[in-house]
Amino acid sequence: MQASRARLFKEYKEVQREKAVDSDIQLVCDDSNIFKWTALIKGPSETPFEGGVFQLAFAVPEQYPLQPPQVRFLTKIFHPNVHFKTGEICLDILKNAWSPAWTLQSVCRAIIALMAHPEPDSPLNCDSGNLLRSGDLRGYQSMARMYTRLAAMPKKGKPIFSTPNTALFHAI
Repeated sequence: MQASRARLFKEYKEVQREKAVDSDIQLVCDDSNIFKWTALIKGPSETPFEGGVFQLAFAVPEQYPLQPPQVRFLTKIFHPNVHFKTGEICLDILKNAWSPAWTLQSVCRAIIALMAHPEPDSPLNCDSGNLLRSGDLRGYQSMARMYTRLAAMPKKGKPIFSTPNTALFHAI
């Protein structure tokens, strides 16, 4: 457990240094538990998620980095590889392709890449997967855009996510 704490503190310092460099990702550690993190990721451009800000919850196991974190969307998203009700994410690096070389920041980048390039053949959201597998790209994009507007677009003047110390991603 001590090794995982040291690794997470190292990642925390790295996240603080990279805040200005990677404006598409905001990672925040829980004030009282280094094993709980929250992330805000911006929807990738030229996708139905563009303009949205999506909140992720990380539960980091004590065996980290030897075991992957559990990550789920807290923001509703219409995507074939995300369970609509639970936010569970189907991504190989969070399961059998995990490597200790991955960091929480790089997991966020992989999730953003998955948002831009869905894998409809291993769906957790069958409705979304079926639209893509049947070739109905317009239907998929329309539904994904609608849910992005409903759940992930900042309301004017209100933060999407707040911590006791900070308000992140204010709407303009």
